[in-house]
Amino acid sequence: MASTPPSFSPSRTTCASLLRQLQMIWDEIGESDTDRDNMLLQLEQECLDIYHKKVEETRKHKADLFKWLADAESEVTNIASSLGDSVMFSRGKGTLKQQLANIRPALEELRSKKDERLKEFLKIKSQISQICAEIAGCGQSKGVTDQDVDQCDLTMKKLGELISHLDELQNEKMLRLQKVKSHISTISELSEVMSIDFSKTLNDIHPSLSDSSNGASLSISNDTLASLTGAIHSLKQEKQQRLQKIQELAKFLVELWDLMEMPIDEQKAFSHVTRLISASVDEVSIRGCLSADVIKQVEVEVQRLNVLKASKMKEIVFKRQNELEEIYRGVHMDVDSESARKILTRLIESGNIDMSELLQNMDDQIRKAKEQALSRRDILDRVEKWKFAAEEEKWLDEYEKDENRYSAVRGAHKNLKRAEKARILVSKIQSMVENLTAKVKAWEVDKGITFLYEKVPLLQSLDEYNVQRQLREEEKRKSREQKRLTEQHAVEQEAMFGSRSATKKPLSQSTHANTIVGTPTGRRMHTPSGRYGTSGAKDRRENSRGNIIPVNYVALPKDDSVSRGN
Repeated sequence: MASTPPSFSPSRTTCASLLRQLQMIWDEIGESDTDRDNMLLQLEQECLDIYHKKVEETRKHKADLFKWLADAESEVTNIASSLGDSVMFSRGKGTLKQQLANIRPALEELRSKKDERLKEFLKIKSQISQICAEIAGCGQSKGVTDQDVDQCDLTMKKLGELISHLDELQNEKMLRLQKVKSHISTISELSEVMSIDFSKTLNDIHPSLSDSSNGASLSISNDTLASLTGAIHSLKQEKQQRLQKIQELAKFLVELWDLMEMPIDEQKAFSHVTRLISASVDEVSIRGCLSADVIKQVEVEVQRLNVLKASKMKEIVFKRQNELEEIYRGVHMDVDSESARKILTRLIESGNIDMSELLQNMDDQIRKAKEQALSRRDILDRVEKWKFAAEEEKWLDEYEKDENRYSAVRGAHKNLKRAEKARILVSKIQSMVENLTAKVKAWEVDKGITFLYEKVPLLQSLDEYNVQRQLREEEKRKSREQKRLTEQHAVEQEAMFGSRSATKKPLSQSTHANTIVGTPTGRRMHTPSGRYGTSGAKDRRENSRGNIIPVNYVALPKDDSVSRGN
C-alpha cells in the first residue's frame, strides 16, 4: 500500500520540499529514471522561462521609468518654454523612483500654471471672437476651445498682444455703437420731418435697432452700418425731392395768388408751405412739414386755383411763351415766336382745349428747353472762345499787314502786347476747333438732332471756317514766299551792284529804314541775326558813328514774335 505523502504548509513550502514530494510520487508511480530526468529538465526549463519573463518585465518597467522621467523633463521644458519661463530644473541623483519623486511636484506646478494661463487665453479669445462675430453680423460666436489656442505660445507677451487686440476691438465696437446711434438719430430726425414710420424703417434694417427692450444689443455689423448709411442717403434724397417738389408747388401757388389777387387770409392757410420756398434742405427741420399729406394738400390747392384761373389763362400762357422764347434766345436756338403766338391765340379762343393741360404742356416745353439749354451751355462757351479767337486772328492779320506797326507812336506798345497774346491764342485755334467739333458731334449723336447756332448748323460753320482759314494760311504762305524771293533778289542785286565802302553805310541805312517803317530784314528773313537782335546792336553802333537818328527799340517786338506771326 502506497504511503501517503506528507502534507506541507503553503507558507513553509520550498522548492526542495516540493522536489522531495515529486520524487516520492514518482517512486510510487514507478517512473523510470529517463522520464524523471526529462521531467526535471522540463521543470528546470519552465523555471528558467519564468525567471526570464520576470527579468524582461522588470527591465521593461525600468525602461518605462526612464521614459517617463525623460518625458517629464521634456514636458517641464516645453511647458516652461510655452509660458516663457526660464526654469532651471535638475532631477538630482539617486534611484529612478527618487528622481521621479523629485520631478513630479515641479511638473504638477507647471501644469497648474499652464492651465490657469490657458484659461486666460480662452477668456480673451472668447471676447475677441464675440466682438468679431458682432462686427461680422453673425450674432453669437461659435465658441473657443483649447484647439483654437496655440498652446506652444502661452507667454505673457502673446497674452499682452491678445489683450491689446481686444482693446482695439472694444474701441472699434464703441465707435460703431456711437455711429449706429448717430445714424438712428439722423433717421429719426428725417422721419419726423417727412412723417415716415421710424420704427418700420429701423426694423427693415435690423430688428435690434427698433426693439431694444428685450436687452439685445444693437447690431454693429458692416451690413447694418451700410444699411443705415443707405437709408440715410435715401431719406435725404427723399427729403430733397419733397422739398424741391413742395418749393415748386409753393412758387406756383404764389404766382397764382399774385395773378388772381387772392386775399391775405386765404394765403395764410399755406404760410407754412410758402416759407419753405427759399429754405435749404438742412434748414428744414419742422415736424411733418414735408409729409405726404402736406404735399397732397398743396397739390389739391394748386389744382383748385388752376380751375379758377381760366379767365387769366391767356395772360399766363403768353407769359410762359415769353419765358420759353427767352430760354431759346439765351442759347442761340431758332424759335418762330410769331407762329407760336398765333397758334396759342387760336387754341385759347377756340375753347376746345383744357387750359391746365396747355399750361402743363408749356411747362414741359420750358423744362425740356432748360435741359437742352443746359446741355448746350458747354458748347456755347467754347463757341464764344472760338469766335473771340477768330476775331483776334483777324485783327492780328490786319496788324501784321501794317508796315508802320513798329514805329514809335502812341499806343504802339499796347498793340505789341495784344499781338503777343493774339499769337498765343491763334496757335490754339486749331485744337480749339477740333475739340469743339468733337463736342458738337458727340452732342448730335446723343440728342439725335443737328446743333444749330443762329439758325445754321454749327458743324457747317466750323467746316467753312476751317476752309477759309486754310485759304488764308495759303495766301499768307504765298505772300511770305513772294516777299522772301523779292528780298533775296534785292540782296543779290545789292551784292552785285552795291557800294563796297569800308563803313558799309548804305547797308546800315537800309537796315535802319526797315526798322522804322516795317519788320527788320533779319526778322523777315528768319536769320539768326534778326532772331537774337545783333542787327539792332549793329544799328546802335552805326548811330554812334554816323549821327543817324536813333531808333525807339522799346517799340520793337520781342524775340521770335514777328517770325512766329509770319
